[in-house]
Amino acid sequence: MEEFTSIADYYGENVFNLKTMRNYLSEEAYKSLSATIKTSGTLDPKIADEVADAMKTWALSKGATHYTHWFQPLTGSTAEKHDAFIDPDNEGGVIIKFSGKELIQGEPDASSFPSGGLRTTFEARGYTGWDPTSPAFIKEGPEAATLCIPTYFIGWKGEALDKKTPLLRSMKALSKQVCRLAEIFGIKSKGKTAYATLGGEQEYFLIDREFYYSRIDLMQTGRTLFGKEPAKHQQMADHYFGAIKSRVMGFMEDLDREMWRLGAPVKTRHNEVSPAQFEIAPVFEQLNLAIDHNMLLMEVMQKVAEKHDLACLLHEKPFSGVNGSGKHNNWSIVGPDEKNWLSPGDNPHDNAKFLVVLCAIIKAVDTYADLLRASIASAGNDHRLGSHEAPPAVISIFLGDQLTDIIEQIEKGGAKSSKKGGVLEIGVDSLPDLPRDATDRNRTSPFAFTGAKFEFRAVGSNANLAGPNIVLNTIVAEALDEICTILEGVSKKDLNATIQKLLQDIVKKHKRILFNGDNYTEEWLREAKKRGLPNLKNTPEALEALRSPANEKVFGKHGVLSKTELASRYEVYKEMYESVIDYEAKLSLDMAKTMIVPAVFSYQEELADSIRSVEGINKTKSTGSRKILKEITDELEGALVKIDTLAAAIKRGNALKTKVAMLDLRSSIDSLEGLVAEDVWPLPSYAEMLFML
Repeated sequence: MEEFTSIADYYGENVFNLKTMRNYLSEEAYKSLSATIKTSGTLDPKIADEVADAMKTWALSKGATHYTHWFQPLTGSTAEKHDAFIDPDNEGGVIIKFSGKELIQGEPDASSFPSGGLRTTFEARGYTGWDPTSPAFIKEGPEAATLCIPTYFIGWKGEALDKKTPLLRSMKALSKQVCRLAEIFGIKSKGKTAYATLGGEQEYFLIDREFYYSRIDLMQTGRTLFGKEPAKHQQMADHYFGAIKSRVMGFMEDLDREMWRLGAPVKTRHNEVSPAQFEIAPVFEQLNLAIDHNMLLMEVMQKVAEKHDLACLLHEKPFSGVNGSGKHNNWSIVGPDEKNWLSPGDNPHDNAKFLVVLCAIIKAVDTYADLLRASIASAGNDHRLGSHEAPPAVISIFLGDQLTDIIEQIEKGGAKSSKKGGVLEIGVDSLPDLPRDATDRNRTSPFAFTGAKFEFRAVGSNANLAGPNIVLNTIVAEALDEICTILEGVSKKDLNATIQKLLQDIVKKHKRILFNGDNYTEEWLREAKKRGLPNLKNTPEALEALRSPANEKVFGKHGVLSKTELASRYEVYKEMYESVIDYEAKLSLDMAKTMIVPAVFSYQEELADSIRSVEGINKTKSTGSRKILKEITDELEGALVKIDTLAAAIKRGNALKTKVAMLDLRSSIDSLEGLVAEDVWPLPSYAEMLFML
């Protein structure tokens, strides 16, 4: 073990944050940039060159030779193009240079990224712009380092070509409406902002890298297209929260250290439910920074895993038959008073504010449940949702018994009773007392209140968290807008009564979205249908929400996505889904025809020769052996028919039918794996991959 160094000694050492800036900027420039960051404003052009020079000086001290504008295109991953800190000096040498202009804006073109019709290939101009609210950081390479500057990515006409631009817009929209509500409650908001916070819990799998390289399906798709469920997997729950194996611990220790150096406050690590499955979780951060840190985390995980001869699998469902991986989106609101507005306060004033925000969220989620479902839609997440390990495709809210009791009392007009537990006084006429620690947890709910935050559990492990949070920010801003418009027209003496009536109306209209039971059951799905809740079971169905006039309107109203920008997302995500199904199906076909069928033919021939030999010697019919051979032959013949069916489905190009044909072929291939000798089967088994760490 290396000599121990305190976390505090190296935490954030590779980040150009406010603490670091003090050592490189003048007092005037530091104050200006600090204010820009805290208010999500734009950089004062007068200090741009000084900030750029300071950033360059710091980066050079870290061994950097290049800089890059680090952005998040619609692919769901990150992108970067590196430029060296040099310019010719016209004397045969170079000068080290980095200007304010180069810091603030780049022009990478990046015309091959999907844009959904926002621009054509011959319209190549794409601009990256510095996001000062997310600090620059150093990415270390084998021999040198690169300064990475988080940026947004827009087209020549200002259209959003990425995920960060609409995220920043949605944050602005939410802040505006929260500040309006603050003023109604007598909280000064002038010159201040409100913002969302986020804690993203990241689940993942680790397997030996040798197995990864032996599975072309894992290498190309991130998941196993074939694989028989092992006799023992997660049934005993003996892996969950169990002692962490030394090899995995080594990976986790390195991962923590790398993320701490990058200023990401990762805090929790543990074994998850399935063998070879784990989780890492951070402390809450401001939303935009938390998303950048999560994108960086996924990249660093791959890098650290390789160092330990492991492969880190971030697909939502890398192994069939065991739990898939999610990314729990823990979201909350901080007002201009710097308090968490989803935390019941210590006085009646704060508690009334909490209930208004809570009801606004209930209203938002019920009204725009289809948008929330669309925000987590992907080919990978379709394998996970509703598989008795993750929430179903039906969006509902869990509040817990105590808060539900409060909501029911509000609906009835405001009885002043509370279920067992400590209570907080509300201070609004006819509203009941509010309990402390108002909920248990419900791991089956897609959208659960878990105390001071909402946990959107349906997000997939491989997702960019910008998507669901763009939707959350926007729809809650819309609900708050409607509420504030009503309350701003009311006199102070009538405010309490108006709030009471308004909350009562919201609960009556939107209570159908509330469900505290087991979301995995068929009974709930039937009940949800009766309530009129959408059940968008697959990605093509879910993405239709992006074409809804009501959803176009809410994004446009709050300046988050224009009609054409939203339409582009529909086209991009639809094409991505179809492309994933297409290349997975083609790979399934190739693996079945060139790897698995030849292996089965070989084993079939070997078994037939063995039977003939034994029967020739014993002069008796080998009934049991012939039965095994017949079973293999029948299953193989079925697989060959299904190969033809899949090939025809691919040719027709219907993604949903192709997916069905893939699953049908898989059933036969997985059955054959249970019949063919282990040393003949051409792929590492689930038992090997999940347990040999």
